Amino acid sequence: MNSFNIPISRRDLLKLAGVTAAGVVLSGTADSHVEAAEKISGDTIKYADKKIPVLCAADVCVCGGGPAGTAAAVNAARNNVSVVLIERGIALGGLGVLGCVYPFMDTHAPNSDTPYVAELKQRLRAKGIEPFDGVTQQTWHNPETLALIHDEMCEEAGVNVLYQTVVVDSLTSGGKISAVIVQTIAGLAAIKAKTFIDATGDAYLARNSGVDFERGYEKTGNNQPLSFRFEMGGIDTQKLYNYVAIELQEDWCKSKLPYFEIAEAMHRKQRYKLEAFMARGVETGEITQAEAEYMQAYTIIGKNGVMSMNCPEIPVTFRATDPVSYSKAVTFGRKMMRNIARYLVKHLPGFENAFISREAVMLGARESWRIRGKYYMVEDDYHNQSRFADAVCRTAWFIDAHGEKVSEKLPAGGYYEIPYRALVSDKVSNLIVAGRCISASFILQASMRIQPTCASIGEAAGIAAAYGLKSGVNANALDWSTIPAHQRSYVSAG
Repeated sequence: MNSFNIPISRRDLLKLAGVTAAGVVLSGTADSHVEAAEKISGDTIKYADKKIPVLCAADVCVCGGGPAGTAAAVNAARNNVSVVLIERGIALGGLGVLGCVYPFMDTHAPNSDTPYVAELKQRLRAKGIEPFDGVTQQTWHNPETLALIHDEMCEEAGVNVLYQTVVVDSLTSGGKISAVIVQTIAGLAAIKAKTFIDATGDAYLARNSGVDFERGYEKTGNNQPLSFRFEMGGIDTQKLYNYVAIELQEDWCKSKLPYFEIAEAMHRKQRYKLEAFMARGVETGEITQAEAEYMQAYTIIGKNGVMSMNCPEIPVTFRATDPVSYSKAVTFGRKMMRNIARYLVKHLPGFENAFISREAVMLGARESWRIRGKYYMVEDDYHNQSRFADAVCRTAWFIDAHGEKVSEKLPAGGYYEIPYRALVSDKVSNLIVAGRCISASFILQASMRIQPTCASIGEAAGIAAAYGLKSGVNANALDWSTIPAHQRSYVSAG
């Protein structure tokens, strides 16, 4: 099962993209890229009254190259099936790379690192990025280094990555997906596969293929607020540390340089020393109340004088599930970003010579759509520390639903598990969903949405996809607990 079903090598896959892009120019006909593709792959399909090329056929097609999707693709390929990974950007890692969302938060659960997550940390260390500060247990990574690691892991495993490729539609019949339609740099194309993994974060493939779904908070309909993260360079981090940690005596962040963070979040139980600082900006009219509500920044290991700004938090009136509202949030958020940066440069010690050095290329969506799968996780699963025979990972990250509810943490050593049944549905037999859009309520999702947990879910999805294909069992009928323990990424302690 190592090779593509339609004989096409990695070289020919890349060649196909080049030939189809050049074909129109050389021949001047709109159909030339289809003809060129047909010569290589030997297959075309009819879609929307058009003849489009089948770019490739693989055992497993993973849609979305974020933490969950990359983990799924690598682990499926390592289990000796052919894999194609579709990514709409030009780097793998999702929000952790493209969205400036770092460091990785800690699950707070003991022994929660599945093999793939542990390997990521080892590879960071091997490249000179020590991920642990010895205090917070967060994983302080470097986005450019992480993107390179993802490329290397995919190449080593034999994953075929398609960048700048967006899922447009799916061909589904009898509760089974036969192909996805994608927009490539050369135009529309189809990708066939036996099993599909939806790691889009927005459950796009699942929704498109007929799986039941939800969006927003059940009580209000609101999504969690979007963020528009950015980086600022030119910061004197020692001066900042002296002001916040020593002069203001803020002890919320226990770690020391080069691992340091500042934060404030109004209207929470936690009182931050910088809250008064941001409130003064509202009083003077330099920033708005919305801009002052939430501000956080982290140093980035390997990028001296640079901090990742976990703000602005865009008002909840903007929706992650409305394309018009989302687009307006980009413009609104960029203005908020500039106002916050200007205020920090003018007033916060250490930021005197700072500047915006990078903007995220995607908004940070904490929550958008979620599927309704075979098992629907709810808040009680968190508080009751639920265990499952078919669990694929564990977490204890607190319920962190911005704008709605921030819950107390579980007792030390406590955790709950996420079952494989929350990754599949009765509606589509050959689909597995991975990442923040699995089957869970709004409040429970606010706990399981962090990147290490999403990566562990993706890891299990990849293993399950490969095992199901080799065992002749549909993805949604597979019982994770029956996979030999040594082949699973996680075995429940019960």
